Amino acid sequence: MDIQITPAPLSGTVTPPESKSQSHRLLIASALAGEASCIHRLADSQDITATRRCLEALFSPVDTPLLDCGESGSTLRFLLPLALVLRGSVSFTGRGRLLDRPLGPYMTIFQEQGVWMHRQDHLLTVTGSLSPGKYVLPGDVSSQFVSGLLFALPLLWDDSEIHLTTPLESRDYVEMTLSVLRAFHIQAEWSPDGTSLFVAGNQQYIPAKVTVESDWSQAAFWYAANFLDSALSIEGLRFDSAQGDKAVVSLCSQLAQSGELNLNLSDCPDLVPPLAVMAATRNGTTRFFNVARLRLKESDRLSTTAAMVNALGGRAEVLPDALIFHGVPQLSGGIVDGANDHRIVMAAAIAATACSGPVTILGAQAIQKSYPAFFEEFQRLGGMLHVL
Repeated sequence: MDIQITPAPLSGTVTPPESKSQSHRLLIASALAGEASCIHRLADSQDITATRRCLEALFSPVDTPLLDCGESGSTLRFLLPLALVLRGSVSFTGRGRLLDRPLGPYMTIFQEQGVWMHRQDHLLTVTGSLSPGKYVLPGDVSSQFVSGLLFALPLLWDDSEIHLTTPLESRDYVEMTLSVLRAFHIQAEWSPDGTSLFVAGNQQYIPAKVTVESDWSQAAFWYAANFLDSALSIEGLRFDSAQGDKAVVSLCSQLAQSGELNLNLSDCPDLVPPLAVMAATRNGTTRFFNVARLRLKESDRLSTTAAMVNALGGRAEVLPDALIFHGVPQLSGGIVDGANDHRIVMAAAIAATACSGPVTILGAQAIQKSYPAFFEEFQRLGGMLHVL
């Protein structure tokens, strides 16, 4: 689906959808606890559907179930260790770049545990089991590897330790996992120096009733709209949330100041596309650094973010681990390739509200991955678009 947006500011009240990150985690914990659990306000998107589908397959009676993760990296990384604990032999499949995204930390761990892991085309098969013990992995690839182990290790028959050899990036996402585990009566504790997590074995998930928070990652796009002179009241967010992307509030304040600005976004990489829209038009040069991991998202998000800004008349540069934006007074409009990336599409739509000319977005259906109602909300708030 290709769309064209006529520039117009947005106004009104908007409540971001339910947190995708929290919904993944609550679905998994709830499945492990049993049917008595209840989740209120569960997110609705392709990624969450993928986790639901995979959990159903994981608990099916098939000898070697096939788990279709779609394009959800969270689903794949969260369920790989759990599949080995619960089933021993499982196959995973997916679409797009999913199986090309890093799995190195798991491959090393699985090899040490005698687990067989084989990929052929779009099929990844793992066979074996996990034993209690010390799991050593880097913290600077993705926090999802830590979260995946945290779901699985409490079910083993003895205690385990997760030891990080490098500083943990996106630590808030691990804290979100720990918060979900506590809600289901599972305990894991940080070491005093913060480099290891101790996980007691032989634990049992207990059913719980929980409510999903609104999503700060999606709220960031509406914050970007306000930065570009829309007048939105953004409601339903918890400012005490464990979601790391609540950092968008303080980052907006920094971007509102003139002059050179350097932002370390290692803990909130999903914010890069909406922040890029702000950086593109602020008074000064902005550098986002520690963002190399974005090359391995649904798109090479460093390149596609810069391409989006440049296509709209901005000035963006790509470095190996950074993005640089030289602010312009106003974006001009143009044609943006959505790159099959939901966050690129939403960022381009928000940028369009303040361009001097129309914006065409190719492949706008990519929003289904995380925020299916985005364009409905966009139009309700005064956005002017039509499908080409």
